[in-house]
Amino acid sequence: MAKVFDDRVHAGRELGKALAARKDLAQAIVLALPRGGVPVAWEVAQALGLPLDVLVVRKLGLPSQPELAMGAIASGGAVVLNDDVVRYLGGRVEALEEVKRREQAELVRRERAYRGDRPPLDIAGRDAIVVDDGLATGASMEAAVRALRSAGAQRVIVAVPVASGEARDRIASVADEVVCLATPMFFSAVGQWYRDFGQTTDDEVRELLLR
Repeated sequence: MAKVFDDRVHAGRELGKALAARKDLAQAIVLALPRGGVPVAWEVAQALGLPLDVLVVRKLGLPSQPELAMGAIASGGAVVLNDDVVRYLGGRVEALEEVKRREQAELVRRERAYRGDRPPLDIAGRDAIVVDDGLATGASMEAAVRALRSAGAQRVIVAVPVASGEARDRIASVADEVVCLATPMFFSAVGQWYRDFGQTTDDEVRELLLR
């Protein structure tokens, strides 16, 4: 039976235990993908005694089916596209650009809402530990990894409590390392591996970042 976590706090503590003995991460920065990744990342940052920041990623949904991701964008301008899904646009480049413009505006709004006037932590020349509550397809995390590469991160280590095998392999091809506590064989959604998978609010994100 694959591991089931009580909630994101429990998952973060388990992930923190798995990383706590790593001497090579003493100067790293922990970066959370909001919103669900923040409670997990906060526990990891506490366990390792490291600073915490957010890295905002937005899914690019197909206009006719917003839940179907054409790709993702991340802070810093990184864009990852799924060509198989983009083909559904039938060559309508303007439709893709409109979705990108809308999601970029929301990305900027969320960064301001979460961080206020505080500048992002400088990742250049440092190791980044990127945390989310799980990986289903890996599209958002791939955008995050590429954004950190362009920002000059020395190493990018992705740490998640649970992931599909496909997503783990996808991220392993772009990150320096993937730390994943569970890769269940029958994976349909991240939430199935949590007893409590309630939505994390913007207020919770702000509170954890302030703490």
